[in-house]
Amino acid sequence: MFMLIVACSNSSKQKSASKASELPNFVLLMGDDHGWDEVAYNGHPFVKTPVLDDMAEKGMRFDRFYSGHPTCSPTRGSFLTGRHPNRFGTFSPNWSIRPEEITIAHILKNAGYASAHFGKWHVGPVKKESPTSPGAMGFDEWLSHDNFFEIDPVLSKNGQEPQEIRGESSKIIIDEAIRFIEKTKSKQQPFLVVVWFGSPHEPYIGLPEDLALYENLPDSLNKYTVKVTSVETGKQIERPLGEVLQKRYAEITAMDRAIGELRDYLKETNLGKNTLLLYCGDNGTPTSAKRTGMTLREDKGSLYEGGILVPGVVEWPAVIKKSSVNRNIASTSDILPTLADITGQELPDRPVDGISLLPYLVHPEKERKEPICFWQFNSDEAFGENPLDYIDPQLQEGTTPLAKIMDGKYTRKFRNYIYPAIAEKDFYGERAILTNRFKLILDGDSPNEDGDELYDLENDRSETVNVAYKYPEVVDSLQTQMRTWQESVLNSLTGADY
Repeated sequence: MFMLIVACSNSSKQKSASKASELPNFVLLMGDDHGWDEVAYNGHPFVKTPVLDDMAEKGMRFDRFYSGHPTCSPTRGSFLTGRHPNRFGTFSPNWSIRPEEITIAHILKNAGYASAHFGKWHVGPVKKESPTSPGAMGFDEWLSHDNFFEIDPVLSKNGQEPQEIRGESSKIIIDEAIRFIEKTKSKQQPFLVVVWFGSPHEPYIGLPEDLALYENLPDSLNKYTVKVTSVETGKQIERPLGEVLQKRYAEITAMDRAIGELRDYLKETNLGKNTLLLYCGDNGTPTSAKRTGMTLREDKGSLYEGGILVPGVVEWPAVIKKSSVNRNIASTSDILPTLADITGQELPDRPVDGISLLPYLVHPEKERKEPICFWQFNSDEAFGENPLDYIDPQLQEGTTPLAKIMDGKYTRKFRNYIYPAIAEKDFYGERAILTNRFKLILDGDSPNEDGDELYDLENDRSETVNVAYKYPEVVDSLQTQMRTWQESVLNSLTGADY
């Protein structure tokens, strides 16, 4: 098995001719609004995550795993495609992907995999007629929601009319994932299972047994109040922080337990050894959580570490023989190139921003050279008041209700616009370029007199000291790389890749 994997890594252009039994399976899990600090293995003082802790102890822990964007829909697009979301117009939550994008499900279908998506989708509606549903994006089956969901979720199975399913939401989608794996196992077919949890996104609802674990949070937390969604009204309310965190942490623990059920199933059925199991978050901790773990700068929505640094753990016993901590930077855009590399499939004939992580899974001491770029695009300025729809608006209407009201309704509508031509004004917006040591932020909160903001993350993870004056050559090099990359991204946005 190890020789097969190395051969695939060294010849990514060669399609795999391996038997299905030799190909690894893939289970890719992602939490919703789950930041880097909210796991016990990263030193959180309250949260109980025994399953993720065990994965981190026995597998490979990526200490510097990043979401592709500081918000959810764009990150999910990067997860699926290996490309920065600005390339296909998924700029922020409730912006859809484009139908022409090639996903991990498309790539692995060529290798003979069966694939399924369970849980939060949020890169377009999940209804059958949507050109950006999980089915349209290459998945064989799905039980999914347009956005986030709570206990007793309303989900759509394979694009059909949404139905309420009673129970704790993380367990529901894990149970469905296990049923799918059972079916593919009986056919001796390799599988790709993508599970995107609705937890721990607010509004927060916990089971009594999970709430009981957090009854004794410090009273001092209730000196603060935060805004969250009311489950009863769907509107924003203010609640004491301690009360909010008790429910949020209960959701994290329930999600962790559900991951454990899936992990136990894989072991009991002898699938675990040759299954790559990954967990990560989709963006940093939100402001409603008022970070109580390690001090990172800012929160969800920011390109500082608190907005994009997320948990990242991988188990794959056939390859990752002993526990390790990988200190290379990695991101959700690296997932597609990694899966293509492992299975010997060609990458799409278009710009791909991620790289294969397979060499770093095999040799964790190997140092990554390629940077990671981030960019919050100024979509309002780029498209103006009367943008042209990329997709028929009727096909962008969601059907699965949420607890949270937006635009006067409980469902979501997606959007994606035609980008006619590249303009100089479109190169702005908060952006960052990250290496294993440095991070350059442009249009950030605290630039120096030259407008530059550089942090030495090896020595300053809290991003407190701007060292741009000390390393002008690094600033110049990273700025040049950023501009070249942006030109490529905007070219993709015009539709030139299709």
